[in-house]
Amino acid sequence: MRHWLLKTEPAVFSFDDLLSAPGRTTGWNGVRNYQARNFLRDQMKKGDKVLIYHSSTEPPAVVGEAVVVREGHPDPTQFDARDADHYDPESPRESPRWFQVEVKAVRKLPRPVSLEEIRATRALAKMALVQRGQRLSVQPVSPAEFEKILALGGR
Repeated sequence: MRHWLLKTEPAVFSFDDLLSAPGRTTGWNGVRNYQARNFLRDQMKKGDKVLIYHSSTEPPAVVGEAVVVREGHPDPTQFDARDADHYDPESPRESPRWFQVEVKAVRKLPRPVSLEEIRATRALAKMALVQRGQRLSVQPVSPAEFEKILALGGR
């Protein structure tokens, strides 16, 4: 089992939206970075644990816990011309370029763990999230980092 951090902008799709989704489950779609795509396609497996991180908000923070319930498969938004943000006319159906996993909400953290708090926590100093230039929306997290974030969030 691996551990991951998935970033989302709460104005677009929040953890509360995931909690409200049918079965508390959704496809994690719209990722358009090749390295992040490779994580989704090749490395994320059913049962992997996930931290959900709200970016582009004040304060940015880890707000919830989820689990991968379906492994990498083609992201349908790449084929939908009505989806202006995610449509990729050059992605062939027979060999799709973009992938998604499906995640299910486990629980909202009792309190968000802010980026500032993560940066100030010595045990999280090597976390990809706090490294200079690290902007990926899908990031691996060590088991110890995962557990520390949950502890800071009041679990």
